[in-house]
Amino acid sequence: MRNLLFILAIVFLLLWIQSCKTRTRAEQIVDMAIETHGGEQYEQAALSFNFRDRHYTYTRNGGTYTYTREFSDSTGQVKDELNNEGFSRTVNGETADVSEERKTAYSNSVNSVIYFAMLPFGLNDAAVQKEYLGETEIAGSNYHLVKVTFSEEGGGQDFEDEFLYWFNTESNTMDYLAYSYHTEGGGLRFRKAVNPRRVGGILFQDYINYKPKNEKVALETLAELYKQDSLEVLSVIELENIQTR
Repeated sequence: MRNLLFILAIVFLLLWIQSCKTRTRAEQIVDMAIETHGGEQYEQAALSFNFRDRHYTYTRNGGTYTYTREFSDSTGQVKDELNNEGFSRTVNGETADVSEERKTAYSNSVNSVIYFAMLPFGLNDAAVQKEYLGETEIAGSNYHLVKVTFSEEGGGQDFEDEFLYWFNTESNTMDYLAYSYHTEGGGLRFRKAVNPRRVGGILFQDYINYKPKNEKVALETLAELYKQDSLEVLSVIELENIQTR
């Protein structure tokens, strides 16, 4: 029996080593960051938080998910829901008639907030393409720099956006990110993670959101501009009242 258990242990170890070899350097770094930030907790979670006067919920059970957003406006109490089946909106408890164009816009808005709040979890989505750019240094700490782009198929309307992520080489945490976007005239942003805290086993962070004075610079230059104190603070991204449900 001991020999059988020993053989099985060796087989599993070899399989694990082989699976690691099939992952690229960028994929391995992202895998470690996801594990550090929440790992399996992302897949089995029911959370809520407030962001800019709107209340959001995140519910996920493996591949099944439901994201909601609630707020009040001139029409009344609005609730948006995005799940595997699509998007729906209710106003004062009644189903609202929403055009396909508006459904897409509202879906993207809800998904964007959830996506950033739950990073780095989404970086293993099927449409994500990752490239390792090497090690670099910011504020006395060393980082793995990973570039993320998206395939057109499954990448959504913003598949042309590009992201850079800085993962601490010691803690595996995602401490900085930068991105270029093309909606509403386009632009560049650089974010520094602040106020880390764990809720429901998941590491949440707020961000100081910066922009370059000249938005025609290359995305890859933003970290150097940050180190030179040449970025402008645009806003602070804060998640409030994070709770498990």
